[in-house]
Amino acid sequence: MDSPRYRDALIVLASHDVEFILVGVLSAVVQGAPVTTFDVDIVHRRSAENVERLLRALEEMDATYRGDSRKLAPTASHLIGPGHQLLRTTFGDVDCLGEIDGGRDYDALLSDSVDVALGDGHHIRVLRIGALIGIKERAGRPKDIAALPALRATLDEIAKKR
Repeated sequence: MDSPRYRDALIVLASHDVEFILVGVLSAVVQGAPVTTFDVDIVHRRSAENVERLLRALEEMDATYRGDSRKLAPTASHLIGPGHQLLRTTFGDVDCLGEIDGGRDYDALLSDSVDVALGDGHHIRVLRIGALIGIKERAGRPKDIAALPALRATLDEIAKKR
């Protein structure tokens, strides 16, 4: 597969007016953290209308389930629920998460997000680094713990600029 094109995936989602919050390490990268990631993680609003917009965006990205040799595409019934849909797209891996951090969905995360301009008139919601740090601390996985020093340093730099 070619190098991931995460910005392109985000632009497709934004151009379809999908309501989502970018979470995971890429949300920190967008805010200036010097870390790397291997996928796009989003928590999407699970309304019927938004799921339909998300499906159109995923279709444009040729999304299919990772690790499934049948190349199955997600459906509305998959995306309306709280589970995680781990997808491969033409732009790289995109994970559509119904909720994270013990049941926090789009609406619960909204106050912990900021608006970020992607350029070309596109804007997305991005999880604040402070909120991401808390989520990673609670998750406690080795990869989450390893990212914490860089995330905390980035948060300190953001605070200094204010």
